[in-house]
Amino acid sequence: MTPDAIANWVDRLPPRAALYARLGRFDRPAGIWLLFWPCLFGAFLAPVAGWWPLWPLFFLGSVAMRTAGCVYNDIVDRDLDAQVARTASRPVASGAISVKRARLFLLLLSLVGLGVLLALPRQAQWVALASLMLVAGYPFMKRITWWPQAWLGLTFNWGIPVGWAAADPTLRADLPVMLLVYGAAIAWTLGYDSIYATQDVEDDALAGVKSSARAMGAWLKPGVGLFYALTVALMALALWRWGASWPVIASLIPAAAHLGWQAVTLQPTDTQSALKRFRANQFTGPLLLLPILLAAIEAGA
Repeated sequence: MTPDAIANWVDRLPPRAALYARLGRFDRPAGIWLLFWPCLFGAFLAPVAGWWPLWPLFFLGSVAMRTAGCVYNDIVDRDLDAQVARTASRPVASGAISVKRARLFLLLLSLVGLGVLLALPRQAQWVALASLMLVAGYPFMKRITWWPQAWLGLTFNWGIPVGWAAADPTLRADLPVMLLVYGAAIAWTLGYDSIYATQDVEDDALAGVKSSARAMGAWLKPGVGLFYALTVALMALALWRWGASWPVIASLIPAAAHLGWQAVTLQPTDTQSALKRFRANQFTGPLLLLPILLAAIEAGA
């Protein structure tokens, strides 16, 4: 049984509610955390402690936008999903939820996202709105480029500039530092989503879907290792540029070890191995956040 079809807590819900929970991936919350942690990456870069009242908005926005993104993706990709074993049972691809009802659900989620947007400071609203082009384009990237995971990196980590702008209304925070952290997060996403894409390599080839996992082929493990090494290197460079002490920069070691474990132990042909290591990245987020938080404390001391 594929991960999208396996029984879990949503099956204890009323049947219709369970379908919508599966459509929104509420049974698989890793994506919510992968959107939420970058928001805090950016917010903690602000020279003032402006992030504290904002984190509930960041979390609610991550829930709403990740769910909306899944629904939008399933509407656009319903024909492709029907050709891939892992995704064929998804509610829209299988016909359990009509496209019309999925669009209504998407509208509801978008209204929640709009409420979060309007609650953010004005400068953060403009930054957040710029992400809509990235979100709208993502489902089509797998038809255009062998590296849709790079586009996902740009999209999933847009919370970094949003959090940066929201926490510091004067935008006094160091822009190069923010861009280095953004680059580190993009490399992180390239690594973990390449791992995720290994689950569908054979079906993607049959359906004509492109991915970094297919592009790297036998070089996938060293490729993931390279992306993760770049993540740590860019994060260390950002901390150095910010003026962090060596002990703070060294606090990246737990994150580096966790990412190294994923890359070294990954078995690309084992779906469960790939899924376990992909999901482990919801815990990588706080490990990457730790040195940013320590650097922020140090800078404010």
